[in-house]
Amino acid sequence: MSEEKKIMDEKTSKRNVGTSSVHGGELRQQEANAITTPIYQTSTFWFKNSQEVMDYQEGKTSREEYGRYGNPTWRAVERKLSELEGGEETVLFASGMCAATTTFFALLPANSHLIVTNDCYRRTRQFIDEFLERMGVSVSIINPSDLDQFEAAIRDETAIFFTESPTNPYLRVTDVAAFVEVAHARNVKVIIDSTFATPINHRPLQDGADLVLHSATKYLGGHNDLLAGTVSGSAEIIEPIRKALGVLGGIIDSHGAWLLLRGLKTLALRMAQHNNNGLQVARYLEAHPKVRSVWYPALASHPDHEIAMRTMNGFGGVVTFEIETDLEGAIRFIDATRVPYQAPSLGGVESLIELPVTMSYWDYDPEQRKSWGITDSLVRFACGIEAAEDLIADLDQALESV
Repeated sequence: MSEEKKIMDEKTSKRNVGTSSVHGGELRQQEANAITTPIYQTSTFWFKNSQEVMDYQEGKTSREEYGRYGNPTWRAVERKLSELEGGEETVLFASGMCAATTTFFALLPANSHLIVTNDCYRRTRQFIDEFLERMGVSVSIINPSDLDQFEAAIRDETAIFFTESPTNPYLRVTDVAAFVEVAHARNVKVIIDSTFATPINHRPLQDGADLVLHSATKYLGGHNDLLAGTVSGSAEIIEPIRKALGVLGGIIDSHGAWLLLRGLKTLALRMAQHNNNGLQVARYLEAHPKVRSVWYPALASHPDHEIAMRTMNGFGGVVTFEIETDLEGAIRFIDATRVPYQAPSLGGVESLIELPVTMSYWDYDPEQRKSWGITDSLVRFACGIEAAEDLIADLDQALESV
């Protein structure tokens, strides 16, 4: 039995995600009997003779040809993520945005229709508004959990429904299985950005989604030291995306891929701590008199609490909350924190904190920010894996400044 066949058998063995995080997708027998997968630092791959070239071109052999089309270090990451997500194939990209934009370019016909949700990453929204419009793609925007609104938005030319779940920054949760049932009845593909969940907390492909996308920069890498993106799904739907990547060229370097591979080995362990920290911080904040509102799916006050409790295994480390203050007070609070770094992003071992109004939306006018729910005192706290009591103590002293 070939090593590749062994890997495929392992993918279908339904072993625990913690074991898959460590062993999934990696060859048992590495070069020089190494335990870890090597970094293949090469831009191209040589052929022994012309016959080998022709056999490859005719599909008789499977191997690497050129660095823009594949690399053995990438392949190990792709196989591992396919096992974790329960998909047939995965494609690795240079960033999460590259994963999203390449997927849209590959799967959206000109003059088609896209349905997205109203709470999503700013740059995704910007790409849809500024670039897809040039392709004649029209867009409808719906509530992430409103199934009736989704069904009413579908047209004959609708090609894709795309949402984050949970969303950014309000952590809205979509009942993926219910949306898939409606979408597939109308021949609409469902793409879920599961960056905030990871395959530890939710596997959209098991709920019938066609593709699951990640900014691997976040939890999958987990150490705030790389940029990467991934898309997983069936071999059939992944094929045009992989071909588009070969043309558009948004590839990750082999060292970045290796860092991602290393980060994935501790994914299950890290997510357990992120989940614990997020829940404890959310409960603390909800009880604090200076906090107006808290958005965290595990809280009964969250609009999608029932969906989240029914469909997810955990809720991650991001907690979004609004303080009873103005912009000046919110800035005092942020600047008074001592444990988290004030920075964009999330999912790393270090906690990060930000005011979306200053970090991501400062160049928009107040009315635009208001329409997207970005208030002056909204805070996004991405809990790392520090001790929860230290995070809470730090928030407590910082809130004294408000």
